[in-house]
Amino acid sequence: MTLDLANFEDQAREAVKLFWGNREAALARQVEAGNIDAGTRGAVTAGKNMDGFLVIAQSLIEANGLKDAQICVQQRALTLPGFYRPTKLWDMLVMHRGQLVAALEFKSQVGPSFGNNFNNRCEEAIGTAHDLWTAYREGAFGDDAPRPFLGWIMLLEDCPKSNAPVSDKQPHFPVDPAFRRASYAQRYDILCKRLVQEGLYTSATFLASPRESAADGAYRHISDLTSLRTFVTEFAGHIASVAAR
Repeated sequence: MTLDLANFEDQAREAVKLFWGNREAALARQVEAGNIDAGTRGAVTAGKNMDGFLVIAQSLIEANGLKDAQICVQQRALTLPGFYRPTKLWDMLVMHRGQLVAALEFKSQVGPSFGNNFNNRCEEAIGTAHDLWTAYREGAFGDDAPRPFLGWIMLLEDCPKSNAPVSDKQPHFPVDPAFRRASYAQRYDILCKRLVQEGLYTSATFLASPRESAADGAYRHISDLTSLRTFVTEFAGHIASVAAR
């Protein structure tokens, strides 16, 4: 089976430029209107910052033969049932002939604060996946439903603070050695690796990009397992296999 990766590298650079450009435009609109959220929250609450990555996923679906897929990106169609809670709103769902093909989350974090937001992102990612797979086991998506693709993409601001070593309080037991003095960028990479290794996500991607990338769309990854190429390849393979059924 030959996979079509839909020229994802060029698309990714455009997605990164869109991410930073949307943030700058959102803040400018807030300033002009005289309605500025605390800190940089105005750029976050404006939304749409990760839309370029949704476009990559859509391109992969179309390029790998699933022509009649229902690609859900509007809020009214993004809800799935859970097990520990009634429902969860995803960032993108792919449906095909009444079956769930994929559920994707696209997240980002920009400074100056990284600590609390990192912990919140971890808890959200872990809990969301565990809830979905338990609901899947209990037949929430239909009897004998094929296993869907679960994807999680995180884009982090690449800056001195996100790359600086972080210390941890250890009053009772030692912290996992992998996290000792690891930066937030490294911690996100570890998170993504373990989300995949523990079977919580089919693929989890970590990208780091500086603010200056609004001009050229530059980004980097830390490890092959969490690279965008790995995500794109695995997602394209899943889509192609569904199309071939």
